[in-house]
Amino acid sequence: MPSKIFNLAFLGSDEIALPVLNYLQTGCSSVSISAVLTQPDRRSGRGRKLAPNAIKAWANTNSIPCHSPEKPGADDCDWLKEQKIDILLVMAYGHILKKSFLEVAPSGCYNLHASLLPKYRGASPIETAIAQGEKQTGVTLMKVVPRMDAGPIIDSEGVKISEKDNGQNLRNKISKACLPLVERNIISIAKGLSDQDMQDESLATYCRKLNKEDGNLNFSSSANQLVDRIRAFSSWPGCGFFIDGKKIRIGSALSLKNEYALQSGEIKVDSNRSIFIGTGDGILVPKLLQRPGGKMLETEDFLRGFHFPFDQTLESLPMNSLLRGAQE
Repeated sequence: MPSKIFNLAFLGSDEIALPVLNYLQTGCSSVSISAVLTQPDRRSGRGRKLAPNAIKAWANTNSIPCHSPEKPGADDCDWLKEQKIDILLVMAYGHILKKSFLEVAPSGCYNLHASLLPKYRGASPIETAIAQGEKQTGVTLMKVVPRMDAGPIIDSEGVKISEKDNGQNLRNKISKACLPLVERNIISIAKGLSDQDMQDESLATYCRKLNKEDGNLNFSSSANQLVDRIRAFSSWPGCGFFIDGKKIRIGSALSLKNEYALQSGEIKVDSNRSIFIGTGDGILVPKLLQRPGGKMLETEDFLRGFHFPFDQTLESLPMNSLLRGAQE
């Protein structure tokens, strides 16, 4: 007797999930992706033209039925029921699902969350882990419950964070780490046979949605903290400082001991045309810099085309905490 093929609906909006979708589509004969729910087309690029996100584009390429509402509602829930879905899988969808969605599939609704829960529940676990100086993170497969990222854990896959990892590098690592996690567990969760471990609520931390102000740098912080923040937000919003009202973006940087006794925000340039910025502990050394409308350049090349006012002290801007209180 042939084994049952489980109908799966995927809910997500970010390309981080593409390796998992490709595996489920071509490498897992027991699962059929029958529906996709994602966010609507957004304007992007210089022309600001409407374009589908990577998940919707993937669904269209693979001829999989797809809905892309601004906010999932009762009609979308009914549509999923019509597809006779057995299991829902979610990753980076951007919406908290109502109870009605969690009850659509008889095998349940499961989420791939880009942290080792219960740490870094919430909207920005990848960037926050780097900015907080973590050396280890990962991805967790959990059952979805009405509370944000609080459901029981099925399994997890660890990922090391190297000193050279920025937000995009780590996203790529976590994207790949989802594969063995799904391979190990997709059949058992579809059959309702997986083990589930409740999260330790006393260890839970929450990270918030990022904003443009997260690119601020406060030079009274340590150089190590600033380097971590620059790595975390290299893609968006980008960290930097202001000169004559123009934001100079730092693409990458390293930290050194403060051998020049520089004060916070004080600048020095050596004979090799390297920039040193004083901090609360150590020196920040930008390696890549970009002015508005320009390209990201190595510091030496940047200085050839930009007048850097070395006689001033850079303004420190407030760096808001990336962590927040518990959310229901």
